[in-house]
Amino acid sequence: MANLDQLRGCGTAIVTPFRQNESLDESALRRLVEFQIVNGVDFIVACGTTGESVTMSEEEQARVVEITIETAAGRVPVVAGAGGYNTREVIAKIQRYGKLGADAILSVTPYYNKPTQEGLYQHYRAIAEASELPIILYNVPGRTGCNLEPATVARLAQFETIIGIKEASGNISQIGEIASLLDDSFRIFAGDDSVVLPVAALGGVGVISVASNLLPREVSDLAHACIEGHFQEARQLNRQLTPVFKVMFIESNPVPVKAAMAINGLIDEVYRLPMVPLSPAGRTRLIQVLSEAGFIKSAIAQAA
Repeated sequence: MANLDQLRGCGTAIVTPFRQNESLDESALRRLVEFQIVNGVDFIVACGTTGESVTMSEEEQARVVEITIETAAGRVPVVAGAGGYNTREVIAKIQRYGKLGADAILSVTPYYNKPTQEGLYQHYRAIAEASELPIILYNVPGRTGCNLEPATVARLAQFETIIGIKEASGNISQIGEIASLLDDSFRIFAGDDSVVLPVAALGGVGVISVASNLLPREVSDLAHACIEGHFQEARQLNRQLTPVFKVMFIESNPVPVKAAMAINGLIDEVYRLPMVPLSPAGRTRLIQVLSEAGFIKSAIAQAA
């Protein structure tokens, strides 16, 4: 088990590489985990949104978590994504990942069935009471259709196993309210690369990042400048990286970041339906932004 004090700074929501036949590319995944660690990320999140977990079977998800844990080998914490709209199934998945050696769980709010705030509370309460692993709540209402409100987060923070939240609502006021309701022991992670700086100013402890799949060193430097209070440096880094952060969402995540990684030779560009490759216009824009920012081939240079 890794040191959970490392759950701050930059955590990469790692992509899941596939072979041309759409099977899991285990060797590529091992290389990606190593690439992240040698370039300074603080922890890795497997089977999150960016990892395309919803297009994988339960066995495939478990294998991704297992490979990530094996490759990390205790050097950084591994956070396993385990969320969904069936509470019993989520609990079973968390228990399975605990046996595999996961250090913590990232659990997205239930989606599709749109529970009330009381339903969300009871869902996470059941998970917290059944889990021995630390749990990071994950609020991303743009994808799930429900918002985990600050008052509910504050109620859930009373459970010892619930240690923080990945806040991807994009609502800085809401994030500020969460910070005002809880002390610094509750970890608030920016859920989008573009808001790591303002979230840190509110007391956040880092970011769970998409862009760090391609730029682990750069995003890690930004996250640490933010949380260590070096805001002049952070503003400069943020200014440099903002165009990249923006283009990573030019189409549905994780399509742009996987395309960028393929351009830089890190993976084969393979998706599972309903994810499809970038449109020609999107690809042109992606290459333009990466070129202008100096990030074409940079990933290869760092891995060498």
